[in-house]
Amino acid sequence: MKNILFWLILFTLAWILIDGSEMEQDFMWHLRKIPRVVSERTFHLTSPIFEADAKMVLNRVCGIECQKELPAPSLSELEDSLSYETVFENGTRTLTRVKVEDLVLESTQNFTTKGASVRRKRQVYGTDSRFSILDKRFLTNFPFSTAVKLSTGCSGILVSPHHVLTAAHCVHDGKNYIKGSRKLRVGLLKMRNKGGGKKRRGSKRSSREANGDNQREGTKENLKERGQGGRRRKGPGRRQRVVEGRPSFQWTRVKNTHIPKGWARGGRGDAALDYDYALLELKRAHKKKYMELGISPAIKKMPGGMIHFSGFDNDRADQLVYRFCSVSDESNDLLYQYCDAETGSSGSGVYLRLKEPDKKNWKRKIIAVYSGHQWVDVHGVQKDYNVAVRITPLKYAQICLWIHGNDASCTYG
Repeated sequence: MKNILFWLILFTLAWILIDGSEMEQDFMWHLRKIPRVVSERTFHLTSPIFEADAKMVLNRVCGIECQKELPAPSLSELEDSLSYETVFENGTRTLTRVKVEDLVLESTQNFTTKGASVRRKRQVYGTDSRFSILDKRFLTNFPFSTAVKLSTGCSGILVSPHHVLTAAHCVHDGKNYIKGSRKLRVGLLKMRNKGGGKKRRGSKRSSREANGDNQREGTKENLKERGQGGRRRKGPGRRQRVVEGRPSFQWTRVKNTHIPKGWARGGRGDAALDYDYALLELKRAHKKKYMELGISPAIKKMPGGMIHFSGFDNDRADQLVYRFCSVSDESNDLLYQYCDAETGSSGSGVYLRLKEPDKKNWKRKIIAVYSGHQWVDVHGVQKDYNVAVRITPLKYAQICLWIHGNDASCTYG
């Protein structure tokens, strides 16, 4: 299995490069000036309600065919949807109104490069083409090391030393926050060191670090201790879940969560699938290499029309699962694709590998968030699709604002 995965990745990289200069010219990240999303005013809201059940599939969403019948949103409608709600670790909640500047309205025409087939009601189509990443040479290195697991059962991707990008429905159902998001945690994969990851005798650490702020390898036992307020386990030690050389999760608390108002409607209309993304700020910075944001290009600008993402599918317990597939259809905000995926992979970062302008190297960037298996309204009939939410220039500007706290660093993307 290890050899198959190695040769598959090698073949994929070689295939991307075979067209030489033509490939370099067409498949490239093109920096562009993006609109400005500026915070105008912040309001304090009532405390959030954590009563919703985790819901990985929406009952009804407006998909590509449905969107063709809708008028283009006005500037005020865009500003309303891009305004955002923030819930903090201490249980407080705010709403920030934003203003959009320097916006160039583009065509809302939906592009279809391939005929969308009638799909079966499954998340895995035909032969399962997913790959479990088990070799630590891949698991602990970029890009696979950017994938994280949420305590609510979803996946996410590291986008800064302090931030994780995921799907909004992983923490909010469009009306209320889900039960498991009250004490939301993010799990980063770590390899067990020799000796089970125990502290070395005589190690000089602060009392704060010793009490868990600088967490050790995130085994289930450590997680349970933290959930019990840091109390030590009684009785003889239980069997370790992982052994030397095997991965485990290091869990980190989430400091605050940003969700666009286009999703968090609070009962005032249905949540819009176009805004199924959220940003989590971690309480402690990680030391892993993260993946940068990119603006989603058209299908014809994707090498082979292919996308890639990795997540923690529930049918493969605690295994990181990688897949790549072709995109079958697109709108301004959504990608329909045939990537095999199961519940748990929602929130994964969808990425491409393109050439950087005026440089010889190629670079991976996140261009969408995998929303999951969704029922979509197609001419009044509900059909099921695997859907990803594209990072458009406006969404890039909004997420960049969340990461940096201001729009000064978000001029080009």
